[in-house]
Amino acid sequence: MLFKEVLKEQQRIRVYVERARYGKLKTIIDGIDEKEFDLDNIAKNLKAKLACGGTVKKGRIELQGDHRDRIKKLLGELGFSEELIEVE
Repeated sequence: MLFKEVLKEQQRIRVYVERARYGKLKTIIDGIDEKEFDLDNIAKNLKAKLACGGTVKKGRIELQGDHRDRIKKLLGELGFSEELIEVE
C-alpha cells in the first residue's frame, strides 16, 4: 500500500452546506490536506461527476448546489475512507 493511500484513508473530511450569495447553496468539503493532495484535481473530478461548478478556496473545495447525498460515495471512489467523512 502506498503512503499516499494510507494518508487518504486517514483524512478526516467534513462536508457541509453553506448559503452563498442570493440564497444559493454550496457544498463545502473541508479537511483534505492540500499539501498532500491536488485539490484542484479532486474538485475537477467531483465537478465532472456531479455536473456542477465549483472552486478551490482557502484549502477547501466548494461545489455549487447541495451534494451531501452523493459526495461521500464519490470521495470513497477516489480512495478516501467513507467512515471518516462526516456529512452535516
